[in-house]
Amino acid sequence: MSEARFEPVFLHRQHFVAEITSLDEIFDFLDEWPQDKRGLAYDTLLKACRDTAKGAFPLSAARENFRRFLKMSGMLDSGPKFEGMGDRNVGNA
Repeated sequence: MSEARFEPVFLHRQHFVAEITSLDEIFDFLDEWPQDKRGLAYDTLLKACRDTAKGAFPLSAARENFRRFLKMSGMLDSGPKFEGMGDRNVGNA
């Protein structure tokens, strides 16, 4: 499989935010997806990822399909937030 990386997709995982940056990581995520929640959207994403691994589907399109799958599942996150930090130094240094 390709080790090609893409711009991170962030998702809610229990009590933290996870970052997915490769096709292999999408496959790992899909392997862990509960059997009882697998349906047409899951099957379509899995097929797109398999086609990407074979070189028959663009990596950017697989990433976008994964992002949409997460959004539909209520797991998509916008990424790390550093609100209220401003230009202040830590510990008043």
